[in-house]
Amino acid sequence: MALGMAPGTASGGSGAPGTALGIASGMTPGAAPGMTPGAAPPGRARPAQPQPQPPAQPKGRELFRTQRKESEGSMDCPSLEFEYGDADGHSAELAELYSYTEEPELSHNRRCFEEDFHSQVPGRRWLELDEAQQKAFVMRLLDGLEVVNRDRRLRVARAILYLAQGVFGDCDNEGDVLHWSRHNSFLLYQLGTFSAFLELLNMEIENSQACSSALRKPAISLADSTELRVLLSVMYLMVENIRVEQETDPPEWRTCRETFRTELSFPVHTEEPFALLLFTMVTKFCSGHAPHFPMKKVLLLLWKVLLFTLGGFEALQALKVRRRAELGLPPLPEDSIQVVRSMRAASPPTYSVELVEQQQQQQQQQQQRRSHRSRRPLVKQDSLDIYNERDPFKNDEGAVDEEENDDVDGGIEGELDLMERDTIIAPMPPQRPPIERVSFPKGLPWAPKVRQKDIEHFLEASRNKFIGFTLGQDTETLIGLPRPIHESVKTLKQHKYISISDVQIKNEEELEKCPMSLGEEEVEETPCEVLYRAMLYNLPQYMIALLKILLAAAPTSKAKTDSINILADVLPEEMPTTVLQSMKLGIDVNRHKEIIVKSISASLLLLLKHFKLNHIYQFEYMSQHLVFANCIPLILKFFNQNILSYITAKNSISVLDYPHCAVHDLPELTADSLEAGDNNQFCWRNLFSCINLLRILNKLTKWKHSRTMMLVVFKSAPILKRALKVKQAMMQLYVLKLLKIQTKYLGRQWRKSNMKTMSAIYQKVRHRMNDDWAYGNDIDARPWDLQAEECALRAAVDAFSRRRYGCARPAEFLPVDNCLLSVLGQRLALPRRFRASYERWLQAEVFSQPIRWEELLHCP
Repeated sequence: MALGMAPGTASGGSGAPGTALGIASGMTPGAAPGMTPGAAPPGRARPAQPQPQPPAQPKGRELFRTQRKESEGSMDCPSLEFEYGDADGHSAELAELYSYTEEPELSHNRRCFEEDFHSQVPGRRWLELDEAQQKAFVMRLLDGLEVVNRDRRLRVARAILYLAQGVFGDCDNEGDVLHWSRHNSFLLYQLGTFSAFLELLNMEIENSQACSSALRKPAISLADSTELRVLLSVMYLMVENIRVEQETDPPEWRTCRETFRTELSFPVHTEEPFALLLFTMVTKFCSGHAPHFPMKKVLLLLWKVLLFTLGGFEALQALKVRRRAELGLPPLPEDSIQVVRSMRAASPPTYSVELVEQQQQQQQQQQQRRSHRSRRPLVKQDSLDIYNERDPFKNDEGAVDEEENDDVDGGIEGELDLMERDTIIAPMPPQRPPIERVSFPKGLPWAPKVRQKDIEHFLEASRNKFIGFTLGQDTETLIGLPRPIHESVKTLKQHKYISISDVQIKNEEELEKCPMSLGEEEVEETPCEVLYRAMLYNLPQYMIALLKILLAAAPTSKAKTDSINILADVLPEEMPTTVLQSMKLGIDVNRHKEIIVKSISASLLLLLKHFKLNHIYQFEYMSQHLVFANCIPLILKFFNQNILSYITAKNSISVLDYPHCAVHDLPELTADSLEAGDNNQFCWRNLFSCINLLRILNKLTKWKHSRTMMLVVFKSAPILKRALKVKQAMMQLYVLKLLKIQTKYLGRQWRKSNMKTMSAIYQKVRHRMNDDWAYGNDIDARPWDLQAEECALRAAVDAFSRRRYGCARPAEFLPVDNCLLSVLGQRLALPRRFRASYERWLQAEVFSQPIRWEELLHCP
């Protein structure tokens, strides 16, 4: 296993107590991925863990340093060949739909299909039928879904599921299974199978008998969600197979794909998009009313529906380019996806024990040189400067300990040490690998950007200094300013970047100021707009529900009696009785939690990015509710673990993955084979989840000083620095972005002792010309404005929601009707009592009252 760790130990299971974060969720380090800290997986014997020696004695301190060296110095992994994308490979995404405990149901589905098929078409195979015969058989199956008998409907649904799974009984290899799975999915959609299963799904969601039965049970298992799992599996296979495009797809399949996307985005028969139904299932599950819902399948289907209807990251980039062209904005300076893909990972920061050893080796070498040579030649300072420039990660701080300076403040960092001390480490190789030299690219990867606000601040400071007064937001008048200021303003304007969000905010301000003259805003009916309008009123509940499940699935979470049970669709009816079965179930549980984290992180990121492009205040509304639900400390809690071990965890059994297990005879599983896992360098879904969570954290905190201060208060710097151990360029980029926005608050000593990290930020993160992130003189970072900033943002978001999605306008903003005929022709709803006494009212209030017209002349 990579990283010099003992086989089968993904991360050390520390029983150290969690550190409170000052809010509801506490930081708890040291849990194995997907398992409760301090508890072994079902049936797995908890390995004996080395107890740290008390550091008061010299011998104990030496032992601790040795352990620290083994746990950190030897854990430098090679660069990970990981390509970030919308999703993993097609077969891997299909395999993650099924738990290993669901494997016996594959043969059950096959029996249900073959019993019906051979009675209708004796002596034939599905692959031998022509398209007309296949359609006729599917139509007979769909008629079987209309019967009243629940068991009969389930058998027919299983037969349809077998078709969607690729009729693996007639296939010889995995490629044939995937081919027939796609073919049958398009065939099923063309015959209306998805709509039929959608009706059945609505029936199962409203099935109060199943909900009450699950609530009465002390333990929920796979058997409680059989019908829901079958329905969701068919729908997931159809969405995933139709979503994935291939060059060999016939034209009718491409037409079906667009029709299906439109059907999911713009519902015809229902009033809400399909994704909203899945969100409703999530909230119902988290509220405790339906604990038997199979959450992993619901979340996977939700993610793929969002990915299919809204579009992936490349579609989002193309939409962004088109939207900028429509608004008349200049094109983007670069394609961010391509820039990130071309980046190379940097070497992680060096830790204390390695620095001490390097210093001792240097002293020994110097003594040897002095013994051979009495005179030592002088080295020019210019040569040293050139050397330092070529090697940005050269540590010239001597014995300054980067990590120990982080740990001075206490808090979470001390527990991270305990977590890494408890990690079981294999013996270190006798020779250490050579230190990698970092070669500078010819240019920085990102073009610098300047905001309009930055130019205004620069001119305000310059005018105050040279003239003594300011001109507000005027950026054109440069009279009285020296020539270098003119050149600086010219350079700033050359790199000025106007985002789509800036234009949207400006338009919103104008609509708020002039609601009458500008009239109604024309809103384009995009899939994102339709989804946001449907989610608007319950969006806070949706965000809280997703974060609750994410917290329960996080590997650093403790088991609590009041937490939700996310293992309802992975635990079998009969618990394992042997050690081998317990190990298999433990791996399945860990894998189950990893898939849940993957689907939630990808769904949240997709929603944030699409809402931000559709309208900035839609993004801000969702972001605020994520922040209010403690999303920032939750993500930090997730990363407060041995992140290298999480990314290299081997919680999978390749021979049990679909479709391999469907077409091959299963070998005999042993404890050694389960411990060994696969031969992959890293776990794709875990690295994908980590990058998604870092991107979410970046989106929540970018240009938000109050949220940046949350990162500082929760002591996120040492947690994020540990994530730099993962040598993957994209992950390091987003970690460095999060470190950059808070360096000004961490103090001069932190910046001085973390110069390697500062150099990496300079090399990899985009530059803002006026951003003095490395010095800490930020005029926007006044602590007394943080609360006002959040309140102003919320007021703007509320005004936007009220204007675009709220009720009728206030009375003072309603247009005045000046036409006499239209006013007299309006129908007014009169009370019943008034209509009954209308004639008496006329006599008393109109006819019997004299009209004194002369009083009009005396009015002032």
